[in-house]
Amino acid sequence: MKKKLTQSEIDGVQYRRAKTWRIILAQMNGGIGMCFYVLVGYASYVANQGYGIATAIVGLILTGTRIFDGITDPLIALLVDKTKTRFGKIRIWLCAGWALESLAIMMLYKWASNGTHGIVMFVALYMLYVVGYTMNNVTSQIIIPVMINDPNQRPMAGVWGTICMYITPMILMIGINTVILPQYGNEFSIPMLSAACNFCILLSFVFLVLTCIGVSNVDKPENFNAISVSSEEGKIGIRDMLSLLKSNRPLQCFVVSVTSDKLAQQTAGQAIITTMLYGILIGNMGISTLLNAVAMLPSIVFAIIGARYAGKHGNKKAVATWTGVCIGVTAIMVIFCSVIDMRKITVALIPTAIFFILTFAVNGARMCVSTANGAMMADVIDYELDRSGKYMPAAVTATYSFLDKLISSLGATIAAASVALIGYTTTVPQPTDAPTTSIKILTMILMYALPILGWLCTLFAMRFYHLTKSEMVNVQKRISEKKVAVKN
Repeated sequence: MKKKLTQSEIDGVQYRRAKTWRIILAQMNGGIGMCFYVLVGYASYVANQGYGIATAIVGLILTGTRIFDGITDPLIALLVDKTKTRFGKIRIWLCAGWALESLAIMMLYKWASNGTHGIVMFVALYMLYVVGYTMNNVTSQIIIPVMINDPNQRPMAGVWGTICMYITPMILMIGINTVILPQYGNEFSIPMLSAACNFCILLSFVFLVLTCIGVSNVDKPENFNAISVSSEEGKIGIRDMLSLLKSNRPLQCFVVSVTSDKLAQQTAGQAIITTMLYGILIGNMGISTLLNAVAMLPSIVFAIIGARYAGKHGNKKAVATWTGVCIGVTAIMVIFCSVIDMRKITVALIPTAIFFILTFAVNGARMCVSTANGAMMADVIDYELDRSGKYMPAAVTATYSFLDKLISSLGATIAAASVALIGYTTTVPQPTDAPTTSIKILTMILMYALPILGWLCTLFAMRFYHLTKSEMVNVQKRISEKKVAVKN
């Protein structure tokens, strides 16, 4: 019986692999972000009750801080990439980010929310939270590229992150809505939010400890070294980030691919658009909550399928294949919604079953694309190391993140401007509104046609993305040879 060859033996490259338990722990970092994300979802309540800020003003503040968030990404990334200590950098920046987030949130929700500090204090503390969040987020995106470069294992690592991202909000919602909230008369008061703050920060600390344990064996200075004697290691600056946009073709293609899809998702996910689909056209807002709850298990299954496909065929082919599936299924959904009375969905068995199946199918294909995209970013980071000789994973991810936030932030504007075109200039769509033809056409465009346009952009970008599975083998070989040359 022949011995089964490893991927390293097949490709002739000594790949970095990680033990499954370490991957699971390392991906717990996503739980840190979700803990604070859920808590910040109550920012409108604490701003109004604890700082006396009108709800409408809070919306403007949160929009402005998203732009600030995008600006901080490249700045923090440069600091992360320049950091060099004998303790590595991942754990240092994760702990620093968590500490800053925790301090800002504790002050925002507990120590300063007495109704006397006003809008300036709220904005200052929220911006402090954003800086801490950026530190954590930028650092978390370099974990998998450092831990793994095996093409089969990289996509699977993202599956554990997906599971964590699903389970963490469930734990938080159960703890907040069924345990904490009833203790305070089922009102979102400052004392109730203060208790929720304690719970979220404690849980995030557990995730932080687990993440640090997971990355402890790879968070070493030698894993962040440049591979070119001529490259000025540690002297990474704005010029290098501009070079990424100008010369790194895979990154350019990745940005076009992901941001076009993200913009479509952000637009379709706006409350006014989901209200038109589920509340007005279907006539049942509850179906949206039901779909999200039921979709958790299929999404995890699809993430596993997508990871295995990407590991076998490469990330480029995986993105192109599953994007094609997204387009096909969504086109069928458009036809289905166009030929039936959508009020029969949730009322008649067959229309309900078809709607659920199509929704699960497109969400599943999207999950497969997302899984491949996570591994694709790691490939782009390695390509940059091969191209320039500089290892700057944070700069690569932050360059993408900055453009992503800048573009996807237009989603709310597109949605608001679109509904204004059909008459909602002084009011917003309500579930009690009549399902008119203009509402149906606009909903179909924003909910389904816009994502199809985004996926077509992805297919176009993939035509110029040259990091196939075989090319990534060559990239890893060249990196390995250059590392040996530098040591000698």
